[in-house]
Parts: sequence; structure tokens; C-alpha cells
Amino acid sequence: MKNSEKPKQHDKKIEDKDDKLIVQPAKNAAATLKDLFIESLKDIYWAENALVSALPKMAANATAVALKSAINDHLSVTKNQVARLQNIFDLLGEKAVGKKCDAMEGLLKEGDSIMEGTMPGAVRDAGIISASQKIEHYEIATYGTLVAFAKALGENDVAKLLTQTLAEEKESDTVLNDVALNAVNNRAVKNK
Repeated sequence: MKNSEKPKQHDKKIEDKDDKLIVQPAKNAAATLKDLFIESLKDIYWAENALVSALPKMAANATAVALKSAINDHLSVTKNQVARLQNIFDLLGEKAVGKKCDAMEGLLKEGDSIMEGTMPGAVRDAGIISASQKIEHYEIATYGTLVAFAKALGENDVAKLLTQTLAEEKESDTVLNDVALNAVNNRAVKNK
């Protein structure tokens, strides 16, 4: 009998440990995929608006002409993405309101930290590209998920608009990568 009791005690310890890992939902937690979709749209809406405010600072701190141009071009694209999100909210019969995006807030703070931690010039430019690509990758992941949610919910017009934004984010990442590989990184290496 002692042997049969040990597994039960061991199982109980595992259950107790797992119970502590379970996250209890908030009172206003999403109950449906549509709820989660709307909340995710609010999150990225906040993020895109925060990016509209942050991009001019990044451009002002960049020294490479190609990087300044890429950031300013993306600022224009981001403003259009904000308008597109407003259109999406309209299509869904929802009010266009943002919900603080902890991820974007953290990425923008990291960008500020990178700028503060680097001297102006090619090294700072490399840091700005690094921070910017982290932002782009977050946006690519978010919009990819939103497209999948929209399709699952049968929101085909919304999915098309989100797919357009996803393509723009991928293009911005490619432009930043090209600027890094073709100009900034080599100049930064020489900044020993």
C-alpha cells in the first residue's frame, strides 16, 4: 500500500503546483474569438498611434540619409494604417478606441534606451534600426494573427485591409534590413 500512496502524494503535489500556474480571467475578459479580435484591434490601434508619436524622434536621431528617409516614409505609412484601423472599426460597428499596448510601450522604451546608450552617428543608426526591426516584427506577428482571426470570423473585407497592413509592415522591415546591410552596419564597424 505504501507504494500506491506515493504516486497519489506525488500527483497531488503536481496538481497543487499547476493550480498556482493557472491565470484567473479578469472580469472583463474576452469570452469569444470576436471579443479577443476586437481587444487585439484596440491594442494595435494604441500601438500604431504611439508609433506615430515616436517615429519623428527616431528620425531626428538618425544620421544616415537612407535611414531618415525610411523612418519618415514609414511615418506616412503608419498614419495611413491608423486611418485604415479606424475604417476597420467602422466596418465592425465598433468605436475606434485604443487599449494600452504593453508590448509597444516596452519596445518604444527600449528604443529610447538604445538611443541614450549610443553616440550619435553610425552606431546609433544601427541601434535605431535594431529597435525599429523589433517593432516591425511585433507588428508583423500582430497583423498576421489579426488576419487569421478576421478570416476565421468571416470578416473578409476586414481581412483584406489587415493583409494590406501586414504587407506594408513586411516591406518596412525589408527596407530597414537593406539600409542596415548596405550602409549603416559597415559604417558602424568602422566607428571603433
